[in-house]
Amino acid sequence: MIKILIIEDEIPARKKLKRFIEEVKTPYEIIAEIDTIEAGIDFLHKHQVDLIFSDIELLDGNAFEIYQEVKITCPIIFTTAYHQFLMNAFESNGIGYLLKPFSKDRFQKAWDKFMLLNNMPTSENQSLLQLTELLKYNLYTKTYKKRFIINSQKGIYFLEAENIGFFQAQEGVVFAYDFLGNKHMLTETSLKEIEEQLNPIDFFRINRSEMVQKSHIVMIERYNKNSLAVKLKAKDNYLKTSQSNTARFRAWLEE
Repeated sequence: MIKILIIEDEIPARKKLKRFIEEVKTPYEIIAEIDTIEAGIDFLHKHQVDLIFSDIELLDGNAFEIYQEVKITCPIIFTTAYHQFLMNAFESNGIGYLLKPFSKDRFQKAWDKFMLLNNMPTSENQSLLQLTELLKYNLYTKTYKKRFIINSQKGIYFLEAENIGFFQAQEGVVFAYDFLGNKHMLTETSLKEIEEQLNPIDFFRINRSEMVQKSHIVMIERYNKNSLAVKLKAKDNYLKTSQSNTARFRAWLEE
């Protein structure tokens, strides 16, 4: 019997996940459904499970706070709408990373990987973990977008990614601001789309509507108890981190 813990704060996402789990052939038991960091820490201090399905952005913060507080020995399959946590996931017993909205096929592949790991002898199990480490290494060699095509009234020109200080989404339109403070309207319509094209080592989404490049940051100041103010080279005023992203932003700055 596979004992499963679900950490997910979105009811529709939880229902979809449970529907997929119901279709697996292996006997299982969902022993708890949790939607906050505090509840996750409390539960895992008291119980052992075989597999965790974990969202990342929860009601009261980031789920990685749970895995920093509690030593986890079982595999975790992460479910999230954001690709930027991929490296953190592999460093936290992650064996799967399902980007929402994920399909039944993607779920099945992650489940099959768990079953393969679960049924292996210890030596083979270790080999799979080493393979996962190799995959994590290869993520750093992924090719990322180097330039953006900009359409203007005078024609088409290119904007190099290294010259972009930050991106800002405004009512369905995304603008890139270069190191001189010039504003460029992009053909991409969402920050999520741009996030997926850029190196997460260099770029970080500090809140719902803004993403910054590390090399263009000149100063960080405390804004309030849970947020930071970020000063960029070509920006007169400060951008502010959201409360849920501040801790990860601090960690990202040190990478």
